Order: sequence, then structure tokens, then C-alpha cells
Amino acid sequence: MTPLRTAVAALIATFAATLAAPAGAQDIRIRFAHSLSTTEPAHLAAEYFAKNVAERTKNKVQIQVFPGEQLGPGKEVNEMIRQGANVMNITDPGYLSDFVPDIGVLNGPYLVKDPKDYQRLLASDWYKATEQKLSAAGFKLIMANGFFGQRHMIADKPIRKPEDTAGMTVRVPPNTMWIETFKAIGARPTTVQWAEVYNALQQNVVQAAEAPLGSLWGSKLHETRKFISMTGHFTAFVMWPMNAAYFAKLPADVQTVLLEEGQKAGEYMTRLTLEQQQSYMDRFKAAGVTFVSDVDLPSFQKATTGVYKAFPKWTPGLHEQVSKIIASP
Repeated sequence: MTPLRTAVAALIATFAATLAAPAGAQDIRIRFAHSLSTTEPAHLAAEYFAKNVAERTKNKVQIQVFPGEQLGPGKEVNEMIRQGANVMNITDPGYLSDFVPDIGVLNGPYLVKDPKDYQRLLASDWYKATEQKLSAAGFKLIMANGFFGQRHMIADKPIRKPEDTAGMTVRVPPNTMWIETFKAIGARPTTVQWAEVYNALQQNVVQAAEAPLGSLWGSKLHETRKFISMTGHFTAFVMWPMNAAYFAKLPADVQTVLLEEGQKAGEYMTRLTLEQQQSYMDRFKAAGVTFVSDVDLPSFQKATTGVYKAFPKWTPGLHEQVSKIIASP
């Protein structure tokens, strides 16, 4: 067993034991993990959430945020949550699809164009039913409405059409949607943990990476590559799960605070993400990065259409169902 897996196993054993304790009888301590830098809207939203929860509960509920994969990679943390740890995580539908396959459609290429489309999905009966499946799988979503940003590509050359990525090794997370999407445009997706992506680019283990502008900046990837191509292949949102059984043991008033403050934090994160886009672009340009805006988006959309057929565990007709919800008035 690797040191990381040993540490994760120890954390699971420690945190799972808290499920047996009566949550109402003592102060509540929750660890909140993520893989990102402390400058990103997602982290700022997590800190905002922790502060507001502490204030509303008169410090009865204390949430400590652990950035930069301090508690392990995202997939490992989700497994900790499923097994009963009183931990939260900043994750996304792609990772949660390991447990409920249908939720992964929300991460599909060129599915959502702006946050309003996503809000329409969250309000739908389809999403409510899918959220219930997540609960049955062990996950209670404290927040699901945080806009993470459009994801773009950073490389050592401009990328304007799928042919420009032919044979290019692109760092992707260990997630089927990313892997299939980049295969579809002719690239060679290579799974690397986010904390290791800077070194992977610096050492030419991969030639390119992709992420929202905030994450590209927060990880200083512009120090290794000088072209950001605005492919917008995913419009990304994050979710904050915690263990469903642990949540059910919390006092009703604490449950209400967590859910209400989670919703507010999602709105706060969305606002920050939208407000900071131009600021990130200005900082990149000042650091010598060239933005490639004349991307042939229709060609990328066409190339990735078949990705939605690569998930045999999805409910038949899922993509069509979700697309109709987005198109509804």
C-alpha cells in the first residue's frame, strides 16, 4: 500500500468513527477538502461558507478547509465520504458519476453554454431524481450550483481546430468524460493529478493541459506554456458532497444552515468566477501569454458529439432528455 493510500485509509477509519457519535451532543467539526489553490473562487467560496456557518451556529459547527489535495486526490476523498467520513469535498459531476453514472452527463462537452442553462437543469424533476440516487449511494449535496468556469486549453502552440490536437498529450483528470472528449478530438489524454500537472508540463510528460482560467492561473501553468486557446469545451460546475448518513444524524437546524449557506456559497462562487474572468486574462497577458480566440468552435462541437454514446451505464436517451430541459423556456 502506498503512503498516500495508507494515510487515506487512516483518515477513513478516524472519520467514520464519528458517525456513531450523537451529533447534537457536542460541537461539530467537518473537514472540507479540495485540490485547488487558495486564490481561486472555489476556495474563496469554501472559506465564505465556513465563516457563515460558524457565525450562524455560534461556532457550534466548525468547518476547516484543506486546499491543494492536503487530504488526498479528489477521487480518494469522495471514497472517504462514501465510506462515512465527516468530510466535504469540492468535486464535480464527472467524479460523482463513479457512483451514479447519469450525473456525469452534466460534465459533457458543449452541453451547457452559461450558468442559466445549468440552473434550469438543477430545477428539473430529472435532477431531483438523480440527486436522490446520489443520496442512496451515500452522498448528500450541500452545494451544486457553483460555476467553476469554462475550461480552455494551455499549450505551446495555438489550438484552433481539432486537427491541431492530433497526437498531442493532454493532461486530464482520471475521469471518463475528459478521456473520451479528448480522444474524440484526436488528442492523447493522459491522467495526472492536478497537484502534479505543473511538473508534468515542465518535464514534457504532457504537452498541454486544460482548466478554467482561475485554475490555470492559480497553478502557475503559464510559467510552462504561453498559449491559451479559448476552446470552452466544458462549462464546468462543482458540487460539495458530504456523507448522507452523517448529514442525517446532524440536528435539523444544522442541516438547514448547511444547505442554506451552501446555496449562498454557490451563488457567491458563480459571481466571483464571472467577475474575475477579465482580471485573469489581464494577468495572463501581462505574464506574456497569448490568447487564441479565433477557435473553430463548431468543429469542436461536431467532433465531440459522439462522446455522449460512450457511456453504456447511462439511462437510454439521457443526453436527449437533458438537452430538452436546457432548451425549455
